[in-house]
Amino acid sequence: MAMAQNKTPRIPINVGVVLDMDEWFGKMGLTCISMALSDLYSSDHGSNYKTRLVLHTRDSKRDVVGAAAAALDLLKNVEVEAIIGPISSMQADFLIGLGEKSQVPMISFSATSPSLSPFRNPYFVRATQNDSSQVKPISSIIQSFGWRQIVPIYIDNQFGEGIIPFLADALEKINARIPYRSVIPELATVDQIKSELLKLMSMQTRVFIVHMPISLGSRFFAVAKEVDMMGEGFVWIITDAMANQLSSMDSSAIESMEGVIGVKPYVPRNKRVENFTARWKMKFRQENPTILKEELDVYGLWAYDSATALAMAVEKSSIIGASFQKPNISGNATDLEALGVSKDGPKLLQAILNTTFKGLSGDFQIVDGQLQSPAYQIINVIGNGAKEIGFWTKENGIVKKLNLRSGYSISKENFGSIIWPGDTTSVPKGWVIPTNGKKLKIGVPVKDGFTEFVKVTRDSTTNTTAVTGYCIDVFDAVMEALPYYVPYEYVPFAAPDGKTAGDYNDLVYQVFLGNFDVVVGDTTIVSNRSQFIDFTLPYTESGVTMMVPFKDDNRYNAWVFLKPLTWELWLTSFCSFVFIGFVIWLLEHRVNEDFRGPPLHQVGMIFWFSFSTMVFAQKERIVSNLARFVLIIWFLVVLILTSSYTASLTSMLTVEKLQPTVTDVKELLKNKEYVGYQSGSFVLGILRKMNFDEDRLKQYSSPEECVDLLSKGSANGGIGAVFDEIPYVKLFLANYCSKFTTVGPTYKTDGFGFAFPIGSPLVPDVSRAVLNVTEGEKMLQIERAWFGESTCSDSSTSLSSNSLGLDSFWGLFVMAVVAAILALLIFLTKFMYEHWHIVRRSNLSLCERSRILARKFDQKDYSCHTFKKSELRDSRGGSAHDIDCSRSPHGNLSTLSSPRTNGPPSPSNSSQTEQSFHSPLEEGASPLHEENVTELVVDTTAGH
Repeated sequence: MAMAQNKTPRIPINVGVVLDMDEWFGKMGLTCISMALSDLYSSDHGSNYKTRLVLHTRDSKRDVVGAAAAALDLLKNVEVEAIIGPISSMQADFLIGLGEKSQVPMISFSATSPSLSPFRNPYFVRATQNDSSQVKPISSIIQSFGWRQIVPIYIDNQFGEGIIPFLADALEKINARIPYRSVIPELATVDQIKSELLKLMSMQTRVFIVHMPISLGSRFFAVAKEVDMMGEGFVWIITDAMANQLSSMDSSAIESMEGVIGVKPYVPRNKRVENFTARWKMKFRQENPTILKEELDVYGLWAYDSATALAMAVEKSSIIGASFQKPNISGNATDLEALGVSKDGPKLLQAILNTTFKGLSGDFQIVDGQLQSPAYQIINVIGNGAKEIGFWTKENGIVKKLNLRSGYSISKENFGSIIWPGDTTSVPKGWVIPTNGKKLKIGVPVKDGFTEFVKVTRDSTTNTTAVTGYCIDVFDAVMEALPYYVPYEYVPFAAPDGKTAGDYNDLVYQVFLGNFDVVVGDTTIVSNRSQFIDFTLPYTESGVTMMVPFKDDNRYNAWVFLKPLTWELWLTSFCSFVFIGFVIWLLEHRVNEDFRGPPLHQVGMIFWFSFSTMVFAQKERIVSNLARFVLIIWFLVVLILTSSYTASLTSMLTVEKLQPTVTDVKELLKNKEYVGYQSGSFVLGILRKMNFDEDRLKQYSSPEECVDLLSKGSANGGIGAVFDEIPYVKLFLANYCSKFTTVGPTYKTDGFGFAFPIGSPLVPDVSRAVLNVTEGEKMLQIERAWFGESTCSDSSTSLSSNSLGLDSFWGLFVMAVVAAILALLIFLTKFMYEHWHIVRRSNLSLCERSRILARKFDQKDYSCHTFKKSELRDSRGGSAHDIDCSRSPHGNLSTLSSPRTNGPPSPSNSSQTEQSFHSPLEEGASPLHEENVTELVVDTTAGH
């Protein structure tokens, strides 16, 4: 009609269409293709096109051979410039080979398998979404809910297999694994489907990803509901192969999929799409009156856009529909050999790849030979349809609404309300205990030493294996404490020769691989292992410590008496004794005859008196109250210090001294000592981080081998220290505590735990049971049964106490020094006050005043009651020329008052002089100071 209205002649371009014409999907696609060309050529822009596409349709008859025959006919007999179709990936796999040979572009709007690569087949144009583009949205959903095991269920053909490698890689990146792959034949019967579903039901995993066309998928879910696998606890995720065509399914099939989650490319709904949908329904109903239910899906929109893009590319490339170039073949040739090559193919292909426009499905742009992926819509099948629960985009991850400016997120909070299978809103755990009575395979390590923890014994006569040990008894007690019964059996991790099949990391990794359901044994909880398994709570003490031998007993050392105190405390005590002795001498020198005498005698007195107080052997009488105050504090210090010294020395001489040969790791590194670790233990990694040389590390397998290495020492081919976990060390010291001990810091680990697959619902229940067992009497019984009652005391208490240090006594010394200084201040203040008239005399130099004060200090203080009593006794029974100290504060003055004349004084003058000094004292007057007496003597002499 457009050509008739426009008198300009149009260039016809032959284009082939290969579809399954007897299927609803093919009929929908053909209608959309024809409507696309009609809409384009009737538009203002398309009416001016010089080319017109002439469609040549062929029926592929749902068969690869039928599709190949149809394509071959179009290429050989019609010489089409391009082919739209086919529908399935299997048909396309052969057709793109024909297109490659004839250089004719093959445009498919429904072949989604990733195995069809435009890189390997440049004449294949995928005008639809690659199945690999949806694995990221699916893995984000799985990661949001924390499921760790997923079983893919897919059709057994090229379409189904193509997505699996990409899905496995995406799941591996989020630490999820595929324990089993379920393959359903394309023409599977109900019994075949049921048999496979029953096998899945017997497994632990409850998260399934279904990737199959709707024709098989509708039958599959009907059988799944029949075998009760659409109930609570199951998770079903469908790919866009089914999610895009839910609208074409009948109501009974939709009902069987209640609670299913799906992903599909998001197509914005606008007036243009709604208008086309209405026109399409009318045209489709006219062309196919027997089809009662018709719903346009995204594949129809892609078919519409594919035809539009091809028509635009034909116009842009200016091709004229030239004849194919025939090969030069003589004689009879097959159809494939006689196939020509399109002259316009390369030019048309580049035009298609460069064509961009706003299509019904969104932005149409071919990059790397395929349509670019849009945002994905996440749906939930509820009732008779699907409800939108969220979106996924490359930029923001899972979001509730599009066009939200936020960071990348996979939070499950971004989903709308979800109805899960079984009509529940509770998120399924995705993992359950098998319902068919299958026993859990419990992997246990095979050990040569430390068999108290795990011991594997094989009876060759009965060909049976017995597994015993502390860890085994703990696990049995924990499983008994569960509120439900779980059958299990122990399987040794052993090679065919009965030896261990690997280290503990290898053993734990078997759980991730699915070879074991659980690992039980002396398996330590460490971070690198928790990346691919889940541990329960620990059931043993945690940490890695260092064990070293004891030194030889040195109680008979000649200088052992110096050991109780550190050299700082010895030095402080010596200085304090000397200082206190000096202070007492200062306070007693003027008032106590015992602290007077020649200089050497006084120096000796200082040292004698101070050190005699150490044993309270001082005989000197203390008369000054200030000195008594100082001694009271000092006696307290001496009493505590000597008592502590006595107790420490007694301990050293009577208690066996168990001192370690090494005290810290730095000493081992400095001396380049050899160190040991248990074979197969993760402790090797800790030693490497401590910067131990690899050639300085030695492994052992049993306690006996460890004792031998430690006994030899590094110098004799042994080791200087052992690093091991605390449970092993405690077991070791229970038998050898008299020879070895633990030193240094404890390196943090989380103890022994049971290893389960990531996401296992047993983990929280088993962890709670571990707490119940470890906190009860059962745990003590198990420990006594395997480790017995230790006859050794704790190694820390066996060690003799360290030398007493200054940090324990500095408070006492501070008290004594403060008391001494306070007494000195009071004494000096009183002394200076009494002799203030000397200090203030300006006619004397500082040196002269100091000498006078020193002489004053060296003289007796006759104002003291002690000298008063002694002088009184001397006056009553002593010589006639002595003077009583009560009369003069400065002793006998007869020598000072004797006048120096040219001749001896007369008796009368002498008598008068004595009377002049005695009479005031006898009358009760105050005693005269020495300087006044001296002046008086001088005046008397002058008068005489």
